[in-house]
Amino acid sequence: VVPEPLTYVLLHKPAGVVTTARDPQGRPTVVGLVAHERRVVPVGRLDADTTGLLLLTNDGDLAHRLTHPSYGVEKTYLAEVQGPVARDVGKRLREGVLLDDGPVAVDRFRVVDSAAGKVLVEVVLHEGRKHVVRRLLAAVGHPVLSLVRVSVGPVQLGAQRPGKIRPLTSQEVAALYAAVDL
Repeated sequence: VVPEPLTYVLLHKPAGVVTTARDPQGRPTVVGLVAHERRVVPVGRLDADTTGLLLLTNDGDLAHRLTHPSYGVEKTYLAEVQGPVARDVGKRLREGVLLDDGPVAVDRFRVVDSAAGKVLVEVVLHEGRKHVVRRLLAAVGHPVLSLVRVSVGPVQLGAQRPGKIRPLTSQEVAALYAAVDL
């Protein structure tokens, strides 16, 4: 059996699309958006309401390492929340917040912009628990209005439009391999 060539693609996941191959409720899936000749699977998950960078690949070793918290691969999110954001929120998030499934701390937090009672914040963490960014921000009094993942490790979403896919460059794949010691 000849091994299938490895494939790496970046999808800008739009809202309303679920991160799975098949959905029993009939909602659109990320795998359905990626009309690819080779079978690829999502690396991690984004909930249906979260948009942004989602990697898909058939490289199981890389996918495992990118999603396992012990490899420390940072994921960066931009969240719009109700403002204003108190000065100590970043410190509280960095020190750790106790959620129902245990404590979690962000690697970095900063306020990016604010206008008309809404604040854009950047949250960086290397953990990928279910709805973790939404739950963290809600726990410190700032429920998420909108959430987009803008990077996974060294790979950036950039100006890619929602619903569009592109193959990763060889430099991006090499950078991901380096990030997880492969």
